[in-house]
Order: sequence, then C-alpha cells, then structure tokens
Amino acid sequence: MSLDEIRSRLRQFAAARDWEQFHTPKNLAMALSGEVGELTALFQWLTPEQSVVATHDPDRAAKIEDELADVLLYLVQLADVLGVDLLAAGEAKIARNETRFPVSPS
Repeated sequence: MSLDEIRSRLRQFAAARDWEQFHTPKNLAMALSGEVGELTALFQWLTPEQSVVATHDPDRAAKIEDELADVLLYLVQLADVLGVDLLAAGEAKIARNETRFPVSPS
C-alpha cells in the first residue's frame, strides 16, 4: 500500500463516521503526540540492549507494531489536513541534513 492509498483510506474512514470535523491540525497533533507517548512507554524502562531486541518477544512486538501504526496514521492525517507532501518533506529534510552534517574526512 502506498502513502497515497493510506491517505485515501483514512479520508474514507473519517468521512464514513463524520469525524472530519474533529480532524483539525491541533487535535491531530495532540493525538499524534499521545501515540508517540504510548510507543515511548513500551521502551521506557528497557536498557539500550533490551530495546534493540524488544521485538523478539511476540507480545511486545505486536504492541510496538500497533503503536508505530498509530503514529504513522496520525502523521499521515495531519500532513493531509495541512497539505504537506510527507515524502517530499522527508526527502528535502534529508538533503538539508546532508549539508548541515557533512561526513568528516577519516
């Protein structure tokens, strides 16, 4: 599924439930923040080593996957409402970071 297909499905999902009225940038940003918090909570007390292998536990892996999906979906909805092309924005940000943080000569 492409990003455009996800955006379309999210639009249809919200329209069928008359939820567009609630999908303001403020509300979507707050929902996104909440989902990032839920994802963070899954790693909160793990050591760095434990966090690397967190998905080896099937139950934890399923929870992590669900929270990552929630983050993705709210991010796509927020970008859609704001008219931001996420892929173009991401590509531009990587290009800026390559300029800001050049590779050090060895």
